[in-house]
Amino acid sequence: MPKAMILAAGRGERMLPLTEHTPKPLLCVGGKPLIVWQIERLRAAGFSELVINHAHLGEQIENFLGDGRAYGVNIQYSAEGEPLETAGGIANALPLLGEAPFLVTNADIYTDFDYARLHAVLADMRIDPHRLAHLVLVDNPPHHPQGDFVLLTGKVMRLGAAPHTPPLTFSGIGCYRPELFANIVRGDKARLAPLLTAAMDSGRVTGEHYRGCWEDVGTPARLQALDQALRRTAAEGGVGPRALGAGCDAEAADRCAGVGG
Repeated sequence: MPKAMILAAGRGERMLPLTEHTPKPLLCVGGKPLIVWQIERLRAAGFSELVINHAHLGEQIENFLGDGRAYGVNIQYSAEGEPLETAGGIANALPLLGEAPFLVTNADIYTDFDYARLHAVLADMRIDPHRLAHLVLVDNPPHHPQGDFVLLTGKVMRLGAAPHTPPLTFSGIGCYRPELFANIVRGDKARLAPLLTAAMDSGRVTGEHYRGCWEDVGTPARLQALDQALRRTAAEGGVGPRALGAGCDAEAADRCAGVGG
């Protein structure tokens, strides 16, 4: 069974003062912490072996989630003295993740993406050593209009590599082979983007465009908007995880909340 990692080590500077005494993954929307929404969706998709990294106030995350049994999963923790950035955090956790390809997602996003669809991707990556990564891309949110990458015929490329292809934003959801992080010394800080762009240049990164509900909960305003959307959907009898935060248009919000489209 493939493992999944939830990245939860960020300090959440843009969330201050909310994150001064509470780690960002434990901030609540719709009556539960952000990271719990993620755990529940992963469990529903068949990912029961989880690794969570943490740094800022990380003991609160461990104390709250424990070993994961209360959520129907098994959780192992990768503690960082200080945040090692995305690639550094993943490299530090490799002994817990094992030798097979694995899924990584951010603790501070809210999405109705069906993680189960990535089982087939991970199985294919396991037998195809050329395929180092698979990224889930989304439409550019208002706060990130320039995007991160472009997607052409299933391949993810640098911005500008396909001039007539519109840019998309990396959702924070990806599948990776451990070899992608082989040159990072455990405990060193390292960013993910340089590793990905180098792999893109050799055609080793695939991707998909997800058009459903996705929200980067990066500021107090977006946190509040998402909380209100979830509570409104619950009050209207909708299914909570289908509710939508501030990052999509009204028509999409109606579709996700089950009241339109």
